[in-house]
Parts: sequence; C-alpha cells; structure tokens
Amino acid sequence: MTPTILILLSGLGLLLVGVGLLGTLLGMRATLAQFSNIDIGFIMGGYYAGYIIGTLVVPRVIRNVGHIRSFATFAAVGAATSLAFGLLVHPWVWLVLRVFNGLCVVGLYMVVESWLNEQSDGSARGRIFSLYMMSTLVALGLGQMLLLAGDTMELTLFALAAILISLGVVPVAVTRVHEPRIENEVTARFTELLRATPFGFIGALSAGLVNGAFWGMTPVFGQRLALGDGQIAMLMSATIFGGAILQWPIGHISDRLDRRLVLVLTSLCTAVVAGVTALIVIRNYPGLTVSAFLHGGLMFSLYGISVAYSYDHLKPGQALEATRSLLLIYGVGALCGPLLVGIAMDLIGPVGLPVVSATTTGTLALFGLYRMSRRSAPPVEEQTEFVPLVRTTPVVLEMHPDVDENLEPASETELDIGQR
Repeated sequence: MTPTILILLSGLGLLLVGVGLLGTLLGMRATLAQFSNIDIGFIMGGYYAGYIIGTLVVPRVIRNVGHIRSFATFAAVGAATSLAFGLLVHPWVWLVLRVFNGLCVVGLYMVVESWLNEQSDGSARGRIFSLYMMSTLVALGLGQMLLLAGDTMELTLFALAAILISLGVVPVAVTRVHEPRIENEVTARFTELLRATPFGFIGALSAGLVNGAFWGMTPVFGQRLALGDGQIAMLMSATIFGGAILQWPIGHISDRLDRRLVLVLTSLCTAVVAGVTALIVIRNYPGLTVSAFLHGGLMFSLYGISVAYSYDHLKPGQALEATRSLLLIYGVGALCGPLLVGIAMDLIGPVGLPVVSATTTGTLALFGLYRMSRRSAPPVEEQTEFVPLVRTTPVVLEMHPDVDENLEPASETELDIGQR
C-alpha cells in the first residue's frame, strides 16, 4: 500500500462524506419544502440519470481535455450545485441540479479511480479494491452524522457539503503521479448478458432498485414519520454500516454454497426484514434502527452476490465488459427505485418504502427459485470469490480481482452463452 494510494483514498473519502451529507439533506429539505413524494422521487432519481449519462460521457471528456482540467471542472460544478440546492429551492430546478450533481460526482470518481488503477500492481489490486469499497461505505455513513451540524432549513449544511467536496479535491490535485489512462466508453450488451446470466442480470437490477430507493427516499421516509434529524441520521448510518459489516460473512457463505441459493435466501431475508419494518411503521413498534441495520447488511450484499454469480457463468475474458454492463443495469434500477417509492408513498404513506423493498426482493427470490429449476449450478469449487461491491464507476472495475486487465473485452458471440 503506497502513500499515494492512502492519500487518494483519504481525499475521496472526504469528498464522499460531503456527497453522503448532501444526498440525505436533499430528501429532508425537500420534505420540509412540501415537495410531493413523486417530485422527490424524480429529483432523487435524477442523480442516477446523471450517473448513467456520466458513465457514458465522462471518459470522452477526460480524453479530450485531460484529467486535471476535467477533475477541476467536475469539482467546481459539483460544489456549485451543492450550494445552488440551498439557494434555489424548487422541484424542477432541483431535478436539473441533481442530474448535473450526479454527472459531476461520477466524473470525480472516475479520475480518482483511474489514479488508483495506475498505482495498483497485479498482486495488490484486489486488496485495494476491497479497501476502496469498504471506505466508500464508511465515508457515506459518516456523512449522515453531519446532519446535526446545522439547521436543515438554512444554507449551512449545503455549504458544508460544498466545502467537503472542494477539500476532497486537494489530495488528488497535489498527488505527483502520471496522468492515468481512461478506457474507451462503456459498451453495454444487455441482451447477451441477460441470456448468459438471467438471474445475475435481474439480481443487479433489483439491487439497484432497492439501493436507489434507500439512498433517495429514506430521509423522506423519516420526515414523514416525524423523526428528528438525529434519528434520521442514525437510521441512515445504521443501514450503511450494516452493509459495511454484514457483506463479508454473507459473501463468504456464498463462496461455500450454491450461490444461487444464497442469493435467493438473501433476497428472501431482505423481504422479510422489510416486511417487519413495515409492521414497525404501521404499529409504531420500537426497533426501527435494528431493522435498518439488518436490512442494510442484506440489501447491500445483493449486488456483490449477483456479480459473483454472473462471473460463475462467464469466461475470464468476459468479466470486465460484463461487470460494466451489470453496473449500468444497477444504475437503471437505482433510477427507477425513488420514482416507484414516491408513487407508493403517495398511495399508502411512508410504509411505501419498505413495501417496495419487500416486493422487489421477494420477486427476486421467486425468480431465483424458478432459475434453479431451469439450470444446474456450477461446482462450488469452481465458483469465483465474492468481493464486496458498492455502486461506483466502470473505471474501478479494472482493479477487481476477477478481472484480467490484459484481456480484451468479449465479443457478442463470446458473451452469448445462455445455453451453457
């Protein structure tokens, strides 16, 4: 682990504390501003629209103007949008700002991750990848506690988020490394991937939906339940830290059993915990924070298990392109999650959030049982190793321990192995 890597991780961690604070703050402030649930769903989904657009566009921008100029531009616009949210409180303005905010954050991620790739050799990249994923969740979790640093109705917290995003730029800007290489823009062959690993495809989509709903609508859920700022911060933090802690044991279990069965059981348990959360809300029972911790541990594991399961049915040379496609599929799900929850909350109230989660993961479990009846599992000893994953950008996937960066992406014919 080189000093440069530690500096890059600390800089990005500081930036992500600001990003985590801003995401939760927007949901709370929108509720206080009496935006409708559907409006808030559109606004929160706007981040993932920007994320998808950025995933496709940012590599081309970086190649045209260079890493340093791109990084400075994304940081400046990202900090400016953070301040603009507090100055221009209107749902349609916020939707546009949220799209730009998502695009800029993806751009910042890509530059930092390409630098991490540059500093990672073959023997260390898997360890750095895991450390990066865990530090991402921890930083986002810490950002929730900063909700207590100011009044949600004032500009202070928006300014604090902008400051953290700006300060996160400094360690990266002063790091003395050669400008790294950015790969060509992502090409997603969804049809071929769906034929190759239907359960992995649907698993990534479902994981995106429930995770996007969590990040976008949990602050709104807390406000609708009349929770205080501290309670909402604790609810968000418990869910995030649950994901950081419980992914490892769940992942190790999936390495030793039929991974489809583990994904089915994890989906089913997520649905059960979401159902219990709905009951807690309806009956006003205690235990909401505990259920959030368990829900986070299960929910955040779904994407990593889905990717690992997909790898079990792909050749090594197909891993990078397939994982990039799974990441975009996750983004599509995350875009839809807040919108569905916004509609559900309009129809049945705050309980709509756990109901959508329970319905999505319960459906995923049923689909997994169907797939188990249609396809035999690979031998356990041939399964790839589980690696914790958090939604980030395709650039970091080059550090994934199951991806050989020297292999060329698979062709459409190679990826079409659905009859295997």
